[in-house]
Amino acid sequence: MTVFEFEAELWLYPGKGGWHFVALPKDIAQQIKFLAESKKRGWGSEPVIARTGKTEWTTSIFPDKASGSFLLPVKAEVRRREKLAAGQAIRIALMLDRA
Repeated sequence: MTVFEFEAELWLYPGKGGWHFVALPKDIAQQIKFLAESKKRGWGSEPVIARTGKTEWTTSIFPDKASGSFLLPVKAEVRRREKLAAGQAIRIALMLDRA
């Protein structure tokens, strides 16, 4: 299983809900698009297993037209456990979830 590791800024979506995201670097997004299964899921999402610090969670990444990349949502529970806030650069390990 390929593990993608990168550092990116955590940011708060300006709309409703208080969603926090990390945009994947474009080179990693291109690799994921290449490895992605041919069948598409809702909104072009890809299931992943993500880890920051000691916290691991399952989620999906979503394509983002504005950045040409994927967005990784970072759950409130993860942010609490790892003491993360918008504007921080965080280290992420990401694996495609093929289970």
